[in-house]
Amino acid sequence: MLSRWMSGSSRNLDREYNCTVRLLDDSEYTCTIQRDAKGQYLFDLLCHHLNLLEKDYFGIRFVDPDKQRHWLEFTKSVVKQMRAQPPFTMCFRVKFYPTDPAALKEEITRYLVFLQIKRDLYHGRLLCKTSDAALLAAYILQAEIGDYDPGKHPEGYSSKFQFFPKHSEKLERKIADIHKSELSGQTPATSELNFLRKAQTLETYGVDPHPCKDVSGNAAFLAFTPFGFVVLQGNKRVHFIKWNEVTKMKFEGKTFYLYVSQKEEKKIVLTYFAPTPEACKHLWKCGIENQAFYKLEKSSQVRTVSSSNLFFKGSRFRYSGRVAKEVMESSAKIKREPPEIHRAGLVPSRSCPSITHGPRLSSVPRTRRRAVHISIMEGLESLRDSAHSTPVRSASHGDAFAGPGRSGRADSSERVAVIADESYSPADSVLPTPVAEHSLELMLLARQANGAPCSIEEEKESEAGTPAAEAESGGELRALCPGTGSLGPAQAQQVNKFVLSVLRLLLVTVGLLFVLLLLLIVLTESDLDTAFFRDIRQTPEFEQFHYQYFCPLRRWFACKLRAVVSLLIDT
Repeated sequence: MLSRWMSGSSRNLDREYNCTVRLLDDSEYTCTIQRDAKGQYLFDLLCHHLNLLEKDYFGIRFVDPDKQRHWLEFTKSVVKQMRAQPPFTMCFRVKFYPTDPAALKEEITRYLVFLQIKRDLYHGRLLCKTSDAALLAAYILQAEIGDYDPGKHPEGYSSKFQFFPKHSEKLERKIADIHKSELSGQTPATSELNFLRKAQTLETYGVDPHPCKDVSGNAAFLAFTPFGFVVLQGNKRVHFIKWNEVTKMKFEGKTFYLYVSQKEEKKIVLTYFAPTPEACKHLWKCGIENQAFYKLEKSSQVRTVSSSNLFFKGSRFRYSGRVAKEVMESSAKIKREPPEIHRAGLVPSRSCPSITHGPRLSSVPRTRRRAVHISIMEGLESLRDSAHSTPVRSASHGDAFAGPGRSGRADSSERVAVIADESYSPADSVLPTPVAEHSLELMLLARQANGAPCSIEEEKESEAGTPAAEAESGGELRALCPGTGSLGPAQAQQVNKFVLSVLRLLLVTVGLLFVLLLLLIVLTESDLDTAFFRDIRQTPEFEQFHYQYFCPLRRWFACKLRAVVSLLIDT
């Protein structure tokens, strides 16, 4: 029996799982992994397959059965992270957009980032003016079909390719004109480099939008870029907060909080509501990782972050990779022959079935077009229907945002991303604290729920503007507040419960303080040299506390104690 159980366990541990990873050029990489294989193992297999050394900018994304996106964590088992049944399907994507993509060391890295930004443009995540859109599309044409050749490229050849969710005949002609007259002679590498330089200047460069709602219930998209935190509404960037201004991020259920410290010591708390708790947690983890990658000087400064306040259980997360500065320093040391790049043909992304292509199809044969297993990852869907949309606008708002889309191309109820003709006009990000808007009302409700007496001032504020309240005397106000008159049995019972809850809270607080005091004494006065105590003692914060506060306090207590003892001896 024991041998049978052991053989069954060994077979379970040795079980292999098939993984399919869709790459940025829409090709697929298939491999098998063991049950206990970490995410880092799968990622290293992919990077070896791509001959990629500057790999810290990339990651592996997957979708769970609830249609929620996740980034694969490299320190955890792949099988334990995947809630779906094997075979597993994932996508290789850019996770951290380079601050300056043109400064990347190797051409293979620039090419992969180029493919990612091309996807962003196609799916409506990279928004720009019509002139910028035409130039970007022309760079793509030059990089992937070469110089204009009248024999190969007949009139209207640019209309056979899909660069954006929607575009007009005028835009197509402009793309072709730029390709014919301005880009002749550029190699694919040069065109890709120019494409990256232009894309980097756009305000939505590096945006991976998370659909949310603000405190007023308005739809918004939150995103993290190489330069900071942004809020998008419609196709406008309405707020931008630099990484050095973000002091804290946390979430509770569906609510995401961003703590900001701006100029003149203004402290702001931005509050947004995600569609689901899982989406909110994903948003929080993305924010923690992006802030650590772009803000910190070295990976040794990374700390474990908790999503909750002290004494309350919450999610804990720690970014496990290198930071941007370390990645750049490591890239500068790369010395090898440039790897050969196998560029794919110009094929529009096939992971977006929600886009109506109409007559604009790829010139690539139909046999090369595959159905997408996880189309939810990149589709342009409305915020109301999906938790994974990109910034979109309704066609009914055409008066507010005049796009170059061809009339009659889409149904009036269809939500499509557009290339805006006008430039962005970001608003100042100096806002009142959203969570303070209903604080008075919440405070009053909490006190009433706990049976606590309400103040006359609060009752006056809640009744302000009512003619009956102005005519009544203070006696009626006292009748409204149970704390101002005699208490009945039920009210007395509520007060007793409130007092007991306060006493329990005080008792727990005193107990925790006592435990912390004992731990502090052990840390400062004992000779125990365990790894836990040694790590705490070596932190700069503890050393500062020990020498600047604890030692003077100990000397003060010792002085007072000697004075009391000498006084007792003298008497």
